[in-house]
Amino acid sequence: MPAKKMTSIPGSKKEILPGAHAVAPAPSDERLEVTVRLRPKNALPAQKDMLKLSAAPLQQLSHDQYESRYGADAKDIALIRKFAKENNLNVVRESAPRRTVILAGTVTDFDHAFGVSLKTYAYPNGTYRGRTGPVQIPAELAGVVEGVFGLDNRPVAKRHGSRPRAAGDGAQPFTAAQVAKIYNFPSGFDGSGQTIGIIELGGGYRPSDLDTYFSNLDLATPTVIPVSVDGGANTPTTPDSADGEVVLDIQVAGAAAPGAKFVVYFAPNDAASNGFLDALTKAIHDTENNPSVISISWGGPESTSTTNFQQQFDQALQAAAMLGITVCVAAGDNGAADVGPKAWDGLAHVDFPSASPFTLSCGGTRLIASNGAISAESVWNQNQADLSPQAGPDGSFGSGGGGVSGAFPLPDYQQQANVPVSLNPAGYQGRGVPDVTGDGDPDSGYNILVDGQAVQEGGTSAVAPLWAALIAIINQKLNGRVGFVNPQLYALPSGSGAFHDITVGSNRVSYKRFQNVGYDARPGWDAASGLGSPDGAVLSSLLKAGVPATAAALSRPKSQKSVGPGRRRAGRSAASVSVKRKVKTQAQQQGKQKISTRRSKVIR
Repeated sequence: MPAKKMTSIPGSKKEILPGAHAVAPAPSDERLEVTVRLRPKNALPAQKDMLKLSAAPLQQLSHDQYESRYGADAKDIALIRKFAKENNLNVVRESAPRRTVILAGTVTDFDHAFGVSLKTYAYPNGTYRGRTGPVQIPAELAGVVEGVFGLDNRPVAKRHGSRPRAAGDGAQPFTAAQVAKIYNFPSGFDGSGQTIGIIELGGGYRPSDLDTYFSNLDLATPTVIPVSVDGGANTPTTPDSADGEVVLDIQVAGAAAPGAKFVVYFAPNDAASNGFLDALTKAIHDTENNPSVISISWGGPESTSTTNFQQQFDQALQAAAMLGITVCVAAGDNGAADVGPKAWDGLAHVDFPSASPFTLSCGGTRLIASNGAISAESVWNQNQADLSPQAGPDGSFGSGGGGVSGAFPLPDYQQQANVPVSLNPAGYQGRGVPDVTGDGDPDSGYNILVDGQAVQEGGTSAVAPLWAALIAIINQKLNGRVGFVNPQLYALPSGSGAFHDITVGSNRVSYKRFQNVGYDARPGWDAASGLGSPDGAVLSSLLKAGVPATAAALSRPKSQKSVGPGRRRAGRSAASVSVKRKVKTQAQQQGKQKISTRRSKVIR
């Protein structure tokens, strides 16, 4: 039988990590699971139509409507089953709404199936199974398969969280319940009837800690449900592990919205990019728990993500917007560098997935309060590089993330926000982050209980669950879902009172020859504090809940005709096409300069 013609998946090319070298072929009998992402039945709505500035919320689809219109086609899934059988691979799981088929097999089988050569690589921080070059698929699957994730197992994301330093200006830690009162969350509402999904890529929580913590706040312990994704599990260990991130998310959101239900989606952080993506799609399409809000406190510089991964993750976030799910994402804890000082190349970077225009990107402030009211609030910035062992191998700048995306174009809802051009040589004007901010400085951070130990934590990873709690409370008050809220937020008049405008501080960072790189706070939106921190009650009085999609919105587009799966055009979204083109544009402007970062802890 002649060999099948193979073609590369656009944007799937990978390089080895800096300082890495191949030591041997990956063990031929090693078994792994790989996620295959398929095209939707119909092209996703044009990104520009969903990102328009508007005081009116988007129409929202039900899960059944979404699956019927934008899920994977049964014929496409059948093609993958056939492909799997021909290549000695097993179908582990398949999901039409998630557009996902998970395959299992050996290294040898996957090498043959996807035209790769998996090897064991050694690098300064350990070893990993990896590949170089693009992923190959049979030509007849071109357009059907949009991405393949999980062939290598370098960690995919860094958790955003920071510990306090000595405070000399009266900064003190809070509980999230206290911060909710300071930010005037709507009284008489606690998130009842809402479900908040939390994405975790490691660590765990102890139910006994939750019982003790909430009891000390005179609150009932909220319902917390762990969900395993790709073999991930609730596995608590020690306070200085990823447990701190997991517990921070639960206890901040739980104290601010104690009536909500919490579902924690645990995925591994050592199964390449499929764990992160699979956790997100599981949460979005979880019809059993049906979260109305999702909180993500993990990420890494967008410059280190493959274009293919960004496209598929962004499409998942677009699906959340269509379903009326708000996705709150931490903007990063290393200021405008978005990496620690030892890994920094001197350029400005923004964090992904926070950079996606479909997320509510959350920055961080230093909050000082007196008698339950704000005394002072400024951009969180420790203003020096921390190279101590506690800061990790790359050190830490300890500052709220923010800046201008180099991968995602400026959305319409930010056209009037005076987003600057990037500080980088190309001067590209893309999506500005963050959108909003809140208390994140560890000095004014949160008292939590981790593995039996009382600790003080902060970072933008505390702000994402805080905003998730606020959105859940607003949803409860409105008896609906505000959903993809960004267009509404940017449409609010400047004097609405919905935000405390942060005009003091910056996320500028300095290290060695690279000095003072970053963005300043100023009146209105800025790339250090977004629109500001919330006045929850005022915000809840101005936002509107979405309404169900009309029949006209669900009508079949004339450009999509029902033809055989081998001849049908790829159902790639306008959003993904736009992202791909913008990435190429900036790469051309910057001479395709490669960014050296701590890739072992960023999205791949």
